[in-house]
Amino acid sequence: MLNPTAIELIAAALFLTAIIHTFSTKYFEHLAHSNPKYSGLLHFLGEIEVVFGFWAMILVLFMFSIDGKDQAVDFVQSRNFTEPMFVFVIMVIAGTRPILILSEKIVLFFSRLLPIKKEVAIYALLLSLVPLLGSFITEPAAMTLAAMLLGRNYFGKEVSNKFKYATLGVLFVNISIGGTLTPFAAPPVLMVSNTWNWDLWFMISNFGWRSAIAVLINTIGIVFIFKENLNKITFNASSKENMPFPIIFIHLIFLFGVVYFAHYAAFFMSLFLFFLGFTSAYKKYQNELILKEALLVAFFLAGLVVLGSMQAWWLKPVLLSMNSSEVFYGATILTAFTDNAALTYLGSLVEGLSDEFKIALVAGAVTGGGLTVIANAPNPAGISILSKYFSEKSVNPLGLLIAAIPPTLVAVILFRFI
Repeated sequence: MLNPTAIELIAAALFLTAIIHTFSTKYFEHLAHSNPKYSGLLHFLGEIEVVFGFWAMILVLFMFSIDGKDQAVDFVQSRNFTEPMFVFVIMVIAGTRPILILSEKIVLFFSRLLPIKKEVAIYALLLSLVPLLGSFITEPAAMTLAAMLLGRNYFGKEVSNKFKYATLGVLFVNISIGGTLTPFAAPPVLMVSNTWNWDLWFMISNFGWRSAIAVLINTIGIVFIFKENLNKITFNASSKENMPFPIIFIHLIFLFGVVYFAHYAAFFMSLFLFFLGFTSAYKKYQNELILKEALLVAFFLAGLVVLGSMQAWWLKPVLLSMNSSEVFYGATILTAFTDNAALTYLGSLVEGLSDEFKIALVAGAVTGGGLTVIANAPNPAGISILSKYFSEKSVNPLGLLIAAIPPTLVAVILFRFI
């Protein structure tokens, strides 16, 4: 029997409101263009990265009015904001010109090994190789790299919205499942790997090979469907630019240093401050840092931490009422409406779960990680980078959901029937 407090009921109502709001951002952007007098406010409400931070602020105001200042402050102070901070830092570093140039060079090298047109090969590698690399450089870094290279070289062309949404759907699903080769890169895996003693071999044998096959099938499928569109694109790589190797190497040191200390905010934020000093000293090798985009994504995730942490009173009983088969499909669906890491974290708090149940919970969480912007922590980063290439500079969440369903079904087949 559930006995939620008044604040928990309010938090659940605000969480539902925030979800509805994420599916309405395209409408707010349309209203902003139609009503110049209120365009500022409507543009603000149409920013998908603002949604959860905005409604989290409303929740905190309710706490102030009901429980008082001390309890409201204690609640916010007790939340763990390490993940939003990490995503902010890794986005900025992974989005720098030296890292992007190196990434392009690597993708170009592998594209020459494929017996297909260069533009098609590069597109396929951005949707397959880069998401799988997310198992080592973390999913947010992989998302940033893939989104920036796709946006600059493919989304900026005269291509259809259908192509853009289909690419976005495959990218989000492949990033979510592609991070499961290791126990430290995918947020929903990271939440449970230490508690359940999941090591590298466990991940590869239970998740990694299935994820890799699903990633390849999804990529081959979308390349086949849009091969005519891809054949019309000419790829102009910026990697022809002569970037000094020491500059690239130092950027890699910062990138891998932040990844290594991903669980320790004081350490990776200190590295980030050194990084800002370095980029300031060598400005001629930098484009403008994506600080605004990264801050908005961090704000979105921080809001999700605040609102999502108040949903355990109903989420946990729902999960525990299912068997292993039901929990896979239940987690896949629930992930579309809440962060997949939150689901697996709740599962990690329960003792005595069978290995079959644990695997099904995590598999379902990563399978559904591409369905919505809130389903997986790196998704807001991809939206932030790519939304400017869509009409009205906004991604329609319903369009993303529809586009992500086919690659999600491929993941379902691999995880449940293979």
